[in-house]
Amino acid sequence: MRILIIEDEVSLAEALLHILKKNNYSVDMVHDGEAGLDYCLSQIYDVILLDIMLPKMDGLTVLKHLRKEGMHTPVLLLTARGEVSQRVEGLDSGADDYLIKPFASEELLARIRVLSRRKGEIPMDHGLTYGDLKLDPNTLKLTKDQSEVKMTLREYQLLEFLILRKGMVTSKESILEKLWGFDTDAEHNHVEVYISFLRKKLIFVGSTVSIHTLRGVGYTLEVH
Repeated sequence: MRILIIEDEVSLAEALLHILKKNNYSVDMVHDGEAGLDYCLSQIYDVILLDIMLPKMDGLTVLKHLRKEGMHTPVLLLTARGEVSQRVEGLDSGADDYLIKPFASEELLARIRVLSRRKGEIPMDHGLTYGDLKLDPNTLKLTKDQSEVKMTLREYQLLEFLILRKGMVTSKESILEKLWGFDTDAEHNHVEVYISFLRKKLIFVGSTVSIHTLRGVGYTLEVH
């Protein structure tokens, strides 16, 4: 799961980054509202931690832009103790929850888990289904009827990302940012290689699901 931190207190942002990475989350962070909005609009994040008081664009304005664009990514507001009216405005504007600074790391992690479930993150004991496929996050197995094949973690993450974006075109850039991060040295051919791996595994299990390439645009999933 990938999380975006939008927080202008650098020491706090770095502490959050450390906590989340220690708990196996993929994390990016920015320190002003305008940059935060740009990152959010990439739609690669599963949860956004958003400070209310930010330079260039305040957090509530960022939140309103996101909801106006139809983005439903869960947002956890980070607020000062005295910002009651802003917390209310934030919740009314589409925030999912808030945390008052300072807060314990255990509470932060618990609230992120709740937001993940609210968004529809895949329960670890049920997996994800699409078409005639089932993905098991515990074993990283791709199953169709009685046929199954083991995937690597990155293959699983890529197929999961495509399924969660079903009906939409997914660009190579968004895949790179989601799976490798904004500061990655990975290139488009890395995506092409993993798409090729997945296609072979879909054929191996005899699935009716295929990955369609829109040249110069990206990929979509299709069920035949």
